[in-house]
Amino acid sequence: MIALKNISLTLNGKTILSNVNCEIKQGITSVILGPSGAGKSSLLRIILGLWLPDRGSVIIDGKDITKMNDSEILEVRKNIGIVFQSNALFDSLSVAENILYFLPDRKEKSEGELKFKAEQLLSYVNMPGTENLYPGELSGGMKKRVAIARALALSPKVILFDEPTTGLDPINSDAVLHLIDKLKQNGTTSVVVTHILNDAIQIGDRFTMISNGSIIESGSIEKIMESTNPFVREFFSQIMRGRYGFAANNYQRGMLNVQ
Repeated sequence: MIALKNISLTLNGKTILSNVNCEIKQGITSVILGPSGAGKSSLLRIILGLWLPDRGSVIIDGKDITKMNDSEILEVRKNIGIVFQSNALFDSLSVAENILYFLPDRKEKSEGELKFKAEQLLSYVNMPGTENLYPGELSGGMKKRVAIARALALSPKVILFDEPTTGLDPINSDAVLHLIDKLKQNGTTSVVVTHILNDAIQIGDRFTMISNGSIIESGSIEKIMESTNPFVREFFSQIMRGRYGFAANNYQRGMLNVQ
């Protein structure tokens, strides 16, 4: 569905991405994993067409978006939702207004239809009855779920998540991860950028490890854990030594849902 081929990007004289090759398969959760500043979020901007690479191709549904004009890229972007790390909610708008803000046919729908749409999406993210609240009245986890509902309003084929659980407590983190897993059950393709190992292993089907703008390893969790690459082994060392109980135990028991 999405393929990045030989992607390189330099900004202000600094190499951000270097000859990156990455494939996002349909209907699964792909996790881009690596330390802060490795280039993970840059890949999301490239996929969205917000940044154009200096070199390489971005193939989405068989078409190279690097060769498209702005209006053509906007058409492609309609099928891609994004949940920003900061959530990017409008403080002056209610929860319902935030969710429906980017709906392209919003002006053509009746007030009743819009109300039903917002209520439906809020029910999906387990926040019924909150449509009239404002972002300032929500917890961090609730804001994240509203951001997910807003992304879902466009019925996208793909949703990109930029560090979806950073700054959240364990309970809210689990709620967000559950939602991402729920999306996969409904056939949505998810791309999750994170540096949090437990989260990655809990939801991921396919993993791409990135460091200093280059892909180090990719594949199933079994392949990643068996890697002899020093960076990968160091990054996963806590799991390999069993310090992350959930992740290590699930891996050892073969309970992870990987492809």
